[in-house]
Amino acid sequence: MADYDRRQSGGGYNNRKRRYRDDDDHDRRPQRRRYDAPLHVRIRKQLLSLADSPLRRWHEEVQAIALVVADNYEDQELRTSFLDLVPQMVVEQPLKIPFVAAVVIVVNSLKPEVVGDLLAKVAAATEEKVRVGDWRDVKLYLKFLACLQGCLEGEGLFPVLEELFSRAVDLQTGSSDDTIGTELVKIILLTIPYIMAASPEAPPSQWQQKAAELMDKTDVIASEPHALQVLIDPYQAEQQDDESPAANMSLIGLLQKQLQSEANSGWGLACLPRPWKMPLEEIEQQEKLDNAQKHTLPSIAIPQTVIAGPRPLFPEIYYSAYLNQDVESVPPVSTIASSLVRDGLLDTINILDFNRNATARFLIDVDCYFSPGTFIKRATPFDRLREIDGDRSTWKPEDVAVDAVFSQIFQLPTPEHKLVYYHSVLTEACKIAPAAVAPSLGRAIRYTYQNIHRIDLELAYRFLDWFTHHLSNFGFMWKWSEWVEDVDLPNMHPCKAFIIGALDKEIRLSFAQRIKGTLPEPYQKLIGPEKEQDTPEFKFNDDHTPFAAEGKELAALLKRKAPDEEIQPVIARIHSAALDQSLDPLVTSTDVFMTAVCWVGSKSLSHVLACIERTKDRLLDAGAASEAVRSQIITAVMSYWSAHPGVAISIVEKLLNYSIITPGSVIDWALVSDRAGPYGEALSKAWVFELVFNTVVKVTGRLRQVVSNSGSSTSSNKNNGAENENENGNENGSENQNQNQNEDEIAAMRDLFRAMEDALTSWAQGTKDQLMDPVVSDGGEDLIKRWGQRWLRVFRRRAAIEEAFLVEQKALAAASSDAAADTAITDA
Repeated sequence: MADYDRRQSGGGYNNRKRRYRDDDDHDRRPQRRRYDAPLHVRIRKQLLSLADSPLRRWHEEVQAIALVVADNYEDQELRTSFLDLVPQMVVEQPLKIPFVAAVVIVVNSLKPEVVGDLLAKVAAATEEKVRVGDWRDVKLYLKFLACLQGCLEGEGLFPVLEELFSRAVDLQTGSSDDTIGTELVKIILLTIPYIMAASPEAPPSQWQQKAAELMDKTDVIASEPHALQVLIDPYQAEQQDDESPAANMSLIGLLQKQLQSEANSGWGLACLPRPWKMPLEEIEQQEKLDNAQKHTLPSIAIPQTVIAGPRPLFPEIYYSAYLNQDVESVPPVSTIASSLVRDGLLDTINILDFNRNATARFLIDVDCYFSPGTFIKRATPFDRLREIDGDRSTWKPEDVAVDAVFSQIFQLPTPEHKLVYYHSVLTEACKIAPAAVAPSLGRAIRYTYQNIHRIDLELAYRFLDWFTHHLSNFGFMWKWSEWVEDVDLPNMHPCKAFIIGALDKEIRLSFAQRIKGTLPEPYQKLIGPEKEQDTPEFKFNDDHTPFAAEGKELAALLKRKAPDEEIQPVIARIHSAALDQSLDPLVTSTDVFMTAVCWVGSKSLSHVLACIERTKDRLLDAGAASEAVRSQIITAVMSYWSAHPGVAISIVEKLLNYSIITPGSVIDWALVSDRAGPYGEALSKAWVFELVFNTVVKVTGRLRQVVSNSGSSTSSNKNNGAENENENGNENGSENQNQNQNEDEIAAMRDLFRAMEDALTSWAQGTKDQLMDPVVSDGGEDLIKRWGQRWLRVFRRRAAIEEAFLVEQKALAAASSDAAADTAITDA
């Protein structure tokens, strides 16, 4: 009754609600059982998130993990998980190496046997990576061991570095073109700073002495420019006497100078974190770390013969898109920070290629993994940097991150992963922190555009490809008004050529009307009405066009998939009419037929491929007849799709796959004849470079596939041996066939590069007949010669790389043959 009165006194509905809320305070529903993760799972999560948050203090995180590991090391699951996870983190999250090492250092003061087990595991892994030539993992393991230098007896890691240098000297003595020795010197120079930072205070005098001795030795190799450095310079000097901005930017040369500077200033290494250095209130803990047990580094055997491993090695040049700014927003190349920060970021980017989101997050959080004060606060506007007084850093973490990705996009001869991966990393970084990253990207774009005339042509095309791809992810928005004055430049000027190429690429990624809507008025004239048509006009619809009737008839036959017997009479009529007009009958009929194929297949790429597939035999016969016919096939495709060259390039690549045309005919069409543009204009067109470059890549890719397959099969045959005479005869026949195929492919590739060399040299030297034309002689001649020089450099580099590949494969085959012979002698 009392309950009834209480409900009625204040209005039933509201009181009922309140009563339910009161009941919630004493919820009688069964509670879900709490799940506590196993100890090894919790430690794994804590290790993986180490140093990720700027709100957590390093020494507290490190000590918390170390204490749990030391107290519970008898737990088999925890021990196994910890011993497996630490080496894994070293090679998968390079930016966290000092922090993982700090955990190990603290564990050493609590339970030294943990460190003994871990050193054995890491030393064995390092030795294995040296054996197979995985030099990046070798470098990362050595960095980790360098951070543990204070836990090691005697000279610690220095004997291993001495042994690596001994191999580098042997390799460099054998050949000045060797790249393995250069890589070993780079690893040594990048390891030394971590050894010197491993002491909480200034490094001991014996460490400093060993480092000085080692650096005196590496100076011989590091200070000498590598023979391949000129080929991989990202810049091409405009005049023969001009010096490239990257002429003195060899990575190992810079490292050598930076380390010498650090040695002279007492090895401050201000950028490197020292999470093993406890704050003043933890002085007792610091004494325990300093007086902890020392360990002997397990032996790491370096074989007498080291190999290059799975990744091709080339000398490296330090590239930055933020050079010569009035305020430093990235570490200058005179400081060791520029190399150490860049190295950690590049390893992270290239290791985590399977997860672009995680990679982008690491880039955004880069300031968490270096000493406090190394970078300025995130998202600080560039203009505010001028207001910073004193010795405070002006380095922007976003600029450093963008610079690292750009250095991979601009890496010659080729980056480690597909270019689209690096595109996606920048896109994700912009999505995670748009206000911070977008302004940094804008300044990198402006720097590159302003230097587009002297950047290597292959890199200029990569930049154009990334620029348009990036804009497509953000509504195609860019401050085009900044470049509006360049719209009136000649089409062959590098800046105008870039703008035209970028707009064409944007239209490929969208459609003309939308792109026009993003452009200021002066740019509108660069997108003609023909680009707004999805399907080009069929020229034979105009009755005034020669062979219009036959063209329309062929198109109708192709459209209804008529058999070849019905097509042949029309072709015969074209031949007859062409002879009457003194024209080449096969060239004329091929033009009409190929144009009809393009029109019938104009709905989509799959439509045109289906049409080519149905008429493949006729096209193969025509293409085999003469070079003029093959050239006409390309001309017909390019003429029909002239407003959309991207579609034309895709069709030409399919024709190459079908062997209807040859790589040589593409080169001749683009570079020798005037069909791609009169008076050398073709050299300034981005789509012509794309066509030629893709053709060369197709040829070299085919060569590498054939040579590699041949080498592996030959090696397999020799290793298996011959059990009887018949099998031995079959193997010899197969080997001879492979050898002949190799020689044919190599000869074809060399002929292609020779043809390109002849065509481009005449443009570069100004001896091409078209350069004598009065139109060109009015001032365009220098531009054309410059374009010719830029093209020539790209394809000379490609030729040199392929020749180096062949030499390497020959050496591998010889080594395999010698090994097989030794095995046979041993067995006998």
